[in-house]
Amino acid sequence: QQPENNVVRVALQALAAVMGGTQSLHTNSMDEALWLPTEKAVRIALRTQQIIAYESGVADSVDPLAGSYLIEHLTDEIEAQAENYLMKIDEMGGALAAIEKGYIQGEIQEAAYCYQKAVESEEQVVVGVNAFRVNQTLELDRLKVDPSIEEGQKARLAQLRLCRDSARASELLTRLERSAKGKDNLMPLLVECVENQVTLGEICGVLRKVWGEYQSPGWV
Repeated sequence: QQPENNVVRVALQALAAVMGGTQSLHTNSMDEALWLPTEKAVRIALRTQQIIAYESGVADSVDPLAGSYLIEHLTDEIEAQAENYLMKIDEMGGALAAIEKGYIQGEIQEAAYCYQKAVESEEQVVVGVNAFRVNQTLELDRLKVDPSIEEGQKARLAQLRLCRDSARASELLTRLERSAKGKDNLMPLLVECVENQVTLGEICGVLRKVWGEYQSPGWV
């Protein structure tokens, strides 16, 4: 609903990130929650960053919020909560153990559930979604991808497989499967695969065969 509101949301999020001293920044397009963003939407997202960088003046100071009582208070709160999480994870035996026990996934799912529940109960206001709604038809252009792009890529891929050393590629995939079943460092072998024109799809296919695909256990 009212996806144009996302332009304002993203601008505020980006400004907050810059004022907080972010080292890198990505701004979502207003239609990204609906489908692949159009060129116009992507350009607006980019211009949002550029306006903040070159027009707002906020980037002229290393720490524009230095000395703010509110910011310092919120920072202390976040730090305390983060330390609490780290202590819990350490007590479980570390990050890997916490993942295996479903703790981290469960916390993420619980936070998402609580937020959605708050939105649906209107405790958390989302302008245009559960407050200040209007009955209107969605008027946004969808990104249209030329089907010939897919056909062209298929042709290039077929040509690559025809011209490469197939025996070498097959040998590398066999080695990759064998190594994935063991405890070898796969990175050097992955680099060798790429250098010999083994495709990403083929590499992932082998790893999927050995390890399977991740399935969320669905902790509640």
